[in-house]
Amino acid sequence: MQLKAEPEMAGKVVRCPGCNTKLQIPGDIATLAGLPSPSNLPPPSSGSAPSGGEAAPEQSYESTFEAARQQRGGWEETDPCNPNPWVALAIGAVTTAAWYGLMFALGHGNYMHDMFIERTWVNYAETFFFFWAIGILWLKGQKLRHQKTALYLDVLPVEIGTEINNENVASFIDNLYALPGRLRDSMMVNRIRKGLELFEVRQNNGEVANMMGAQSNIDGARIGGSYSLLKVFLWAIPILGFIGTVMGLSAAIGSINLNTEDMSEIMGSIGKVTSGLGTAFDTTLLGLVLAMLLNFPMNAVVKAEDDNLNNIDAFCNEILLPRLNDGGGIAGGDTGGMMDTLVKAVANAQKEFLVDLNALSKNVKEQVENLDKRAAAHQERVDSEFANALNRMREDLTNAVKDSVKTTTDYTRALSSGIQSLNNVLSQLGEKQVIIHQVKKKGWFSKD
Repeated sequence: MQLKAEPEMAGKVVRCPGCNTKLQIPGDIATLAGLPSPSNLPPPSSGSAPSGGEAAPEQSYESTFEAARQQRGGWEETDPCNPNPWVALAIGAVTTAAWYGLMFALGHGNYMHDMFIERTWVNYAETFFFFWAIGILWLKGQKLRHQKTALYLDVLPVEIGTEINNENVASFIDNLYALPGRLRDSMMVNRIRKGLELFEVRQNNGEVANMMGAQSNIDGARIGGSYSLLKVFLWAIPILGFIGTVMGLSAAIGSINLNTEDMSEIMGSIGKVTSGLGTAFDTTLLGLVLAMLLNFPMNAVVKAEDDNLNNIDAFCNEILLPRLNDGGGIAGGDTGGMMDTLVKAVANAQKEFLVDLNALSKNVKEQVENLDKRAAAHQERVDSEFANALNRMREDLTNAVKDSVKTTTDYTRALSSGIQSLNNVLSQLGEKQVIIHQVKKKGWFSKD
């Protein structure tokens, strides 16, 4: 396994992040940095030398990478920032028991003994939550230490190539698969592996940059979500202190007895009042102190994890992405690579256009179907309204005709009755003559 170190670390003794063995960094690291390994030296191998001192059989990079290539498919990724809450619970329970054992050893009358033991159950709960949270922070610190250790790995050795292109990207990926399993399962190695595997398939720097930006956001959200339980403890501890305050004040007020003239009973009730007030103040004090003590290490771990994530982002942006070469920056020399890039870009654009066109066609089809449904519903409504109006008109016309027929019938009956009356009168007259005498009209100046 190859490691990298800063020039100022030359000559110092450190521990290997893979096997935890002590080793000394070469003194000429500044000179050796960036130079390929001599050809007469055996390549690194995962096997160790036999106990007899004989060197292990020489194994080439090609055979090592070929064996790793056959095992492609990634590896099982563990959560880089969320510790096991049950392990943290066990740590908190053991630490709480040890702490209360120490408090019992102090004896009655000691202020710390009385605060943690003589008060209500609230102080026990506050202490247990505090040590549970400390257990979570300790486990997160171990995970963070593992993530920082992975930063020392030489994940992009210059021996394979100074740039990463479609010809040697597989070798860089195989180099990652050849790393020890404990160290390659880290945020940095996982992100670089995913970026290189995407570059191997798509040969596009922009897509790799976008993917790494999205992966950085995912890692940041995962780190932020890992503090949910700690935030609950940071909220619950002072709340428990206030609950203890209410319980203490309630006990103090309830113990007051002023309905007696016996001074001994009055003094006894006053003693109970002071005991209740002591419980009220001590529970609040302990809750606030424990919350403050928990806040400092939690923020320190938050800052350390953010810095580690920033270091990973800086490595990807400043080292990995500049070394990627998809052929898009070639000017005049390699027209084949430029044409391949252009064809891929046009194919991607055409694919996106077809996807958008299909989506637009689907939307238009849905709108047409909705329009047909609306037109059919409108036509049904028009037909219904027309039928109702026609029925009303027919009913009105029928009623009008009925009224006219009734009126005509009544008139005919009246006319028939008049004619019948006239016939009766004429039959009664018979042969009688009717003489009509004309009366001479008198004038204005007539004597008659």
